[in-house]
Amino acid sequence: MQFAAPFAEIWRGPFLESVHSGHAVICNSAGQVVEAWGNPSAEILPRSSSKMIQAIPLLNSGAADMMGLGTEQLALACASHTGASIHTDGVAKWLKTLNLSDDDFRCGPQEPSDQDARDALIRAHERPCQIHNNCSGKHTGFLTLARHLGGGPDYVDPTHPVQEACLATFEEVTQETSPGFGIDGCSAPNYACTLKGMARAMAHFAAAPDGSAEKRLHEAMRLHPELVAGEGRACTELMRAMDGKVAIKTGAEGFFIAILPEQKLGIALKAACGTTRAAECAIAALLVKLGVLDAAHPAAMKRMNAAITNRRGIQTGVMKASAALL
Repeated sequence: MQFAAPFAEIWRGPFLESVHSGHAVICNSAGQVVEAWGNPSAEILPRSSSKMIQAIPLLNSGAADMMGLGTEQLALACASHTGASIHTDGVAKWLKTLNLSDDDFRCGPQEPSDQDARDALIRAHERPCQIHNNCSGKHTGFLTLARHLGGGPDYVDPTHPVQEACLATFEEVTQETSPGFGIDGCSAPNYACTLKGMARAMAHFAAAPDGSAEKRLHEAMRLHPELVAGEGRACTELMRAMDGKVAIKTGAEGFFIAILPEQKLGIALKAACGTTRAAECAIAALLVKLGVLDAAHPAAMKRMNAAITNRRGIQTGVMKASAALL
């Protein structure tokens, strides 16, 4: 990617040691670019930041209401969770209502990033299952939709009705024809678009009317930040810091989105280097810039003005947001 703008600076003492750069776009409800850094036309894979889009067919098809899904299930459908019991218990309960098992997933097993859950598996001499996969909530949504549509078991196949519905929805909300897809870490297709297309989609969510799939999904995320990610994670901590007024979601390789309902704005950003710390710093800085996040809140300080310490606990530097973003 070319024309990347500075996102985050790493200072060691008085020396600027490193700079993370990337691309960011803010769009309004009309789909217009309000402000941009770097290249807004950069072609990207939004990775897990697109989970809310992938969940829209679950609601618009009628499957969610037919199954009586509540806000917790909708939040899990949008989640990249840590595999904590709060996540796996919720997914297991949802899976049970479908009379399905872990074997019906197509996401693959993953060791929980939640330390308590990981230690419990070790103590029990058990191996991680697919339900521990950070995308198991999204995949339970796929399974729910697949049953509703009468599709076969391989719901991650790009030609499956579930993925065809996801592609149609993706192109509708981004207002772009996707140039193709990559296979995500959970084996599902992840469709490409421009960065401004993704920001446009998030602004579409922000301006969605009451009762719409989009509004129900971002309301569920804002209501249950602990389900969207987990304790210690940026999505959970920053949504809490904003009192649930903004929905945010990370994606692999340095991606992040934000949905601002009160301002009817959408943000999409991509760290060109693909690092999580750069994306977290940038999204926190933009949320501060837009007045929805207090720069002095510990969750914000942790991402955009973070102390760097050595193994003796001595502060050796700081990571801070680029002045260009602020």
